[in-house]
Amino acid sequence: MKKVGCCYHPKLPDDLGRRIAEELAGVAAQHVEETWVAPAWDDEATAKHMPGTDLLLCLGGDGTVLRAAQLVVANDALLLGVNMGRLGFLTELDASTAKERLPDIINGAGRIEERAMLHAEVVQAGGENGDKAPAMHDALNDVVIGRRTLGRTVQVSIQVDGSSLADLRADGVIIATATGSTAYSLSAGGAILPPESDEIMMTPLAPHLASNNSIVLPARSVIEVRLTVGEATFSVDGERDHDLQAGETVRVSLSPHRARFLRLGEPAKFYGRLARRLNWLGESNGAPE
Repeated sequence: MKKVGCCYHPKLPDDLGRRIAEELAGVAAQHVEETWVAPAWDDEATAKHMPGTDLLLCLGGDGTVLRAAQLVVANDALLLGVNMGRLGFLTELDASTAKERLPDIINGAGRIEERAMLHAEVVQAGGENGDKAPAMHDALNDVVIGRRTLGRTVQVSIQVDGSSLADLRADGVIIATATGSTAYSLSAGGAILPPESDEIMMTPLAPHLASNNSIVLPARSVIEVRLTVGEATFSVDGERDHDLQAGETVRVSLSPHRARFLRLGEPAKFYGRLARRLNWLGESNGAPE
């Protein structure tokens, strides 16, 4: 490794994110040629520093890791989540352990875990965008099409690989990766996919007079969710909301990009972490990290 970056959540109390990021950058500077530090939501700073970055440390919670995954879409940097939040499904270490292990990590410790991402684009009514380029987005967790205001439902028509699957009146639809299967989709009753799975999970949100079962689709699937009536919104990894008008379609498929995480534990560690986060073992029965 030659270049290590540290991005952090800017709203942690007492500027803790920045301070820990600078400490970690100082440790890394003893072993690599270049380091940098920036808030994860500072687009200008991260875009300036990202090229050539081999390892990106993400200080915060899962939201910070999701943001970091967006930052490295066009790069090949490894992600290492440092948990300073609550759940930490996507993080690997806490701050003190990260300081201890960082020299070993820079020198090759750990393994690479690849996670599938989704690619979403908005297609105008009639299936053509004319001279306007389609809005395209990549998501590590999920793409959600949902109601714009409380008390209203959305009406959508869903096709998979050109075949009609459902016409729904619902609060919305979640299209999730394996990573996102432990997030919003899980809260809505979806199943949990193995973390390195390429399959796509689709989960309806409170459908009216219809089944609320999730469906797991093959990685090669192309899902089209067309808004048939009224207005709606869609979000990418819970971060950005975009307005949809009747007739517009959100087309979702597997992204050519993948998120690459640096892991220090064996793959089975995911299930131990999952059991603790969901309290499946009870407060006194969980094995230590």
